[in-house]
This record gives sequence, C-alpha cells and structure tokens, in this order.
Amino acid sequence: MRKSNFQISAFLITFAKVVKNSKALLIFIMYNKEDKILIIGAGGQIGIELTQELSLLYGSSNVIASDLKPIPGLENNPFERLDILDKETLLNIVKKHGIRQVYLLAALLSATGEQNPMFAWKLNMEGLFNVLDLAKEKHIDKVYWPSSIAVFGPTTPRVNTPQYTVMEPSTVYGISKQAGERWCEWYHNKFGVDVRSLRYPGLIGWKSAPGGGTTDYAVHIFHEALKNQKYECFLSANTALPMMHMEDAIRATIEIMHAPTENIKIRGSYNLAGISFTPEQIASEIKKHIPDFTISYKPDFRQAIADSWPQSIEDISSQTDWGWKPKYDLDSLVENMLQNLA
Repeated sequence: MRKSNFQISAFLITFAKVVKNSKALLIFIMYNKEDKILIIGAGGQIGIELTQELSLLYGSSNVIASDLKPIPGLENNPFERLDILDKETLLNIVKKHGIRQVYLLAALLSATGEQNPMFAWKLNMEGLFNVLDLAKEKHIDKVYWPSSIAVFGPTTPRVNTPQYTVMEPSTVYGISKQAGERWCEWYHNKFGVDVRSLRYPGLIGWKSAPGGGTTDYAVHIFHEALKNQKYECFLSANTALPMMHMEDAIRATIEIMHAPTENIKIRGSYNLAGISFTPEQIASEIKKHIPDFTISYKPDFRQAIADSWPQSIEDISSQTDWGWKPKYDLDSLVENMLQNLA
C-alpha cells in the first residue's frame, strides 16, 4: 500500500467495522488487491489469527504465510517454507510474490529463550535485520515487528508503566526486544524505513496453543479448567501482569499498520494496554462458570521473569496517536475463551 493511500484505507476499515457491511469490506479488498503481504512465523500464536484476519481484508491469495513447516488452518493462503535466518530465500520470496508489507512474527519467546539464550539472540536479532534491510533497499514498503513488555525490567516502575521509562530487561528475550526497538528507530531515522511496532502484553486466545511465554499460564488455565477442572500455576497467586485478548491484539496490529504515516510518532515501539489481573483473579472468574474448578500454585523459574515485568501499562500515546481502545475486560475475556474452547 502506498503512503498516499493510508488515510483512505484506514477510513474504509473503520467504515467496514462500524456498519458491518460486506460491501465495504469488498471495496477495501478491491482497493488493496495489488498489495501483497508476507507473514513470517505465521504458524505461531499471533501468526495464525493475524493471517486469517488480513486474508479477510486483502483476500487469501494476497497474504502469503511462511514458517518452517506448513500450517493447518491456513490452507487457502499461499505458503512458503522459510527460515528467517536465510536472507537469500527471504529475498527470493519477496520478489516471487511482489511483497509490499512484511509482518515479522518469528521469535523465541521469554521462557524458551532462557533455555537457549544464544539461539534466541541470533534468531530475534538477525531475523529483524534481514527484514529491515529489505525495506532499506526498497524491496518492500512497510514492516511490522512486535516488541513486548519484556523490554522492561525490575527497575522499571511496575504500576501504569509509562511509554518512556527505565528499561533494564533481565531476560534474553527482553534484551533482544529492547535492542530491536532501537534498531527499528535507527533504520527509520537513517533510511526512512516505515517500521511499526507494539509492545504486546500477555496474549490470550483460543485458536492456538501457548507458545512458550511467561504469561502463557493465562491460556493454559482454560484448557485445564475445561479438561480436568483444576490447574497448577507456575506463578504465584498474586502475580499481576498486563494481559490482552488476542482479538484486541490482532485489531491493534492491523490498526497501527493502516494508520496514516504522520500519526506514527514512535518508531521504537508503542505501549499497548488491555487489562491486568493475577492468577487468583482469573481463577475466581473461571469458577463463576465452572464451580468445581480449583487452582494450586507451584512457582518455577518463570516467577522471577514475571516479577521483573510491569503489573499494568499506560498507553496514552497509542490512544492519542492512532486511536487505540481495547474491547475486552476480564469478565468478557473469560466468557469468550470458555465458550470457544468448550
């Protein structure tokens, strides 16, 4: 999508959502039919749902899914086998399909990354450089790269963590995300690369399995509640963390990518807030639907990671710059997850 088209496309998306009109969506798809999008890491927790949602807007044939292996549920999308560390294959895929936008989702997450730190650093950083270089060299127009609340650390203010604050991450994942934010900003300032980013909180969705993150208890707990009516949590009862329904996260990702260029004032990464809760609070909400559900606690190494992260996030910049507003609170999130997983 060309720079001059951003405002029109953003209007069409908003119009389609408001009126829930299939004709409006059709207009949007026809208007953007020449845009080709590559999702790298499409088989992950975010990738599957983002690919499906973008396919509704652009048409499945225009959204190319890529990962290390084919992805169940995305059979209607063109698929390319891709290791993000293979820069030559990445360029060949971009040229083959005429890709204009890349969503880089391939990464090793917090808990998994601590088990294999050198590979986590290599994958998370070199993969980002490979995509940013494509934009620098004008092979693509626009890049989306997700950051995380893992960029914050034990010295960061933990309540209503602001956009600009102390960032001393204590995990390899967080270190790579903090470095990535600075590189995104540098590529934008130095080469004019149109890169956009969100600091995701913990993401909760029902369409894919947990991906190895510290906040993944809040997904696993629903599966165990429905299957066994009990759950042993690897975090303590009162560990508050910022969370978000996957539907909100996908919507935020698409909205920031379709916002007018002049509205994107932060080229590192935007804070993004949804809701915050503890394991005890989400368990209490689940018990309203499954009265026999019980939870026990056995904190492991992930407790130290969680204790270094914010308890809640302030996202005024996202609200004012490109109009962010979450849909789900804890009640509606729990109801939605149980309904769809049952």
